Amino acid sequence: MPLTPEAPDAAVFIGRFQPFHAGHAALLTQALAAAPLCVVVIGSAFQARTPKNPFSWEERAEMFKLALPEAQRARLRFLPVRDYYNEDRWNQRVKSGVQQILAEAGVETPEITLVGHFKDATSDYLRGFPGWSLLSVERSGPVDATALRDAYFGCEGNLDATLAALVDQAPASTRAFLRAWAALPQYRTLKTEWRFIQTYREAWSKSPYPPVFVTVDALVRCGDEVLLIRRGEAPGQGLYALPGGFIDQRETAWQSALRELEEETKLSLLDSTMRGALKANVVFDHPDRSQRGRTITHAFYFDLGHRERPEVEAGDDAARVEWVPIARLASLEDQFHDDHFHMLDHFIGLTDR
Repeated sequence: MPLTPEAPDAAVFIGRFQPFHAGHAALLTQALAAAPLCVVVIGSAFQARTPKNPFSWEERAEMFKLALPEAQRARLRFLPVRDYYNEDRWNQRVKSGVQQILAEAGVETPEITLVGHFKDATSDYLRGFPGWSLLSVERSGPVDATALRDAYFGCEGNLDATLAALVDQAPASTRAFLRAWAALPQYRTLKTEWRFIQTYREAWSKSPYPPVFVTVDALVRCGDEVLLIRRGEAPGQGLYALPGGFIDQRETAWQSALRELEEETKLSLLDSTMRGALKANVVFDHPDRSQRGRTITHAFYFDLGHRERPEVEAGDDAARVEWVPIARLASLEDQFHDDHFHMLDHFIGLTDR
């Protein structure tokens, strides 16, 4: 479809694309027909691999390119954006990132159109760019990325047959990518984690109300280091996390936080010492912050100052415990469980603001 003389300078297409499927391909066709350049904003970037976010942003960008002929690939630009769990920060990052990409392409005062589909409440982000025109496209078919991932990770038999059954759901290039990716060790790891999460959710499926879990986490800083664990069990086995766990029914959040801290790290200081070190207590309650379901955590930030580091030892379900230099944390973003990197970011500032 030829571009019209009044076509915008760029189209913006936002999504997680886990994986790139037929619905995305239909929207991409609309975006490329609307403008000479298409900026693909790839959300949930820089995260650890999970069954919900199995593919890195670079792998998702590759799925886009594999689905297009060479001439159209040259019209794509990719903008990876992390989940800030803060709509204002996310919105500003998308805007500034798109503007920077277009400036580098020589477009200083661009006319931009946002291409998208209003699926449900999760599509409200499309209304957050009042300076851009909006091209709302009807859904092209009943394609669901969650169902695709469930079929992929839940496959217990012939993977080729499973992928063949997705012929109407995903482009041939995506199916070929998934077949090749299944040979990597990450596939087996995520299959195990997928089964754990399915079993966990099934255990609560007969609850009369959707469960809401309450947890606690403790960020302990000593000098220029913070205390982290490596998770010993699924979900997130092997990933960095703050020491924490589920609140006990007969405990306050404060009591649970200190108990979990001691159980997982053997760090045990006087209650008066911990109260003196407490700098903040924040509730993190984004609905999507945990794979296990709706989980609200009370996070406590302790700063012990510049003193000798307390002795620690891994315990309970922590495989390891480490004092990690704050200067290293930004480089470890893709090794953190759930939103724990963003909790650290909130308290001590690790990313662009």
